[in-house]
Amino acid sequence: MNKNVPHAPAASPTAPSLVHPGRRLPARAFPAGIAGRTADRIDGLDRLCTGRPQVLSAAQLRAHGVSAAQAGARCRDGGPWQALLPGVYLLHDGVPTSEERLHGVLLYAGRPVIPAQPADGVADPHGDAVITGLAALALRGFSSVPELPALERIDVLVSRNRRLRSTGCAGIVRARLLPEPERINGLPVAPVARALADALAELTDPERVRAVLAEAVCGGHCEPAAVVGELSRSGLLARLPVAAAVESLLTEGRSRAEERLYELVREFALPDPVWNVELRLPGGPGLGGVDAYWPDHAVAVQLSARTPRLDEEADWAEYARRREQLERLGLTVVHIAPRRLRESPEQQAMVVRTALMASDHREPAAYVEVLPR
Repeated sequence: MNKNVPHAPAASPTAPSLVHPGRRLPARAFPAGIAGRTADRIDGLDRLCTGRPQVLSAAQLRAHGVSAAQAGARCRDGGPWQALLPGVYLLHDGVPTSEERLHGVLLYAGRPVIPAQPADGVADPHGDAVITGLAALALRGFSSVPELPALERIDVLVSRNRRLRSTGCAGIVRARLLPEPERINGLPVAPVARALADALAELTDPERVRAVLAEAVCGGHCEPAAVVGELSRSGLLARLPVAAAVESLLTEGRSRAEERLYELVREFALPDPVWNVELRLPGGPGLGGVDAYWPDHAVAVQLSARTPRLDEEADWAEYARRREQLERLGLTVVHIAPRRLRESPEQQAMVVRTALMASDHREPAAYVEVLPR
């Protein structure tokens, strides 16, 4: 008898190496022994993810004994998992939460990653990826941007040499230098100024641009100078809506700082100064303007963050020259940043009071004329 009778080939349990997000593949059974071992590992994953986002990377699954083939099988039609992004798995078949999408985007952008470490380990499964753009602002509670569930895409900063592309809910933003992230709910998030620049790069409506900028600065999230610097580096100041919004914002920021200075003088019972005046030598050139001046003490206050506008390097140099000239004439010039007025008004009042009290022990300053500004 010829024993070389051909037999039908056995079905291979090998699953495709990549499961595309949102795609369900036909179900395929595993041998009983493999299925049992896989079930034990899955039970372990369930315990691992208790109280945590139900999302893991392929590397983290491998570290717990679940192969790409086994993960892919659980993402087939009727399976309990789904592929959130390439190489990132959602360990349930429901709609991902905002937290799960955030973690999933970071896991995708952080590839290749070191396998999951113990809770007291130092490895970060997100690599050097950093949440930015509208998602970063939403995490900080900005009311001028959509809430996280309404964002179709979550932008994430990666080094410019990473070979990644935007896909699904992950938007890849490349950077030559990655900023030092801040931690919000345990997630690495770009500083406000950088997140703002990345958000404005996607916005075209002038009203939305202005609203987001205003909330960032007027809401105390960051200083105007930091915003202008980041927008300048990103080239966004060349866009007319952004440039117009920044000019308006700087004017508003200046007015707010002056109001806080008025409040400081009243609240801490400082002597009344003359406000917003020009100083000049008798019959000579002007010495520039100051925000508050006490003639009997020869003490001036300048809001030192006269926020930089779009093209004012020459004006800054002139401002510094006049400030030095006042000091050479024996006037005491106190420089206060608007941020200091907001964060530590009592300390700034003490600085001004000390300067006023010290005037009795200084050589008399040169006489200067005081003119309305």
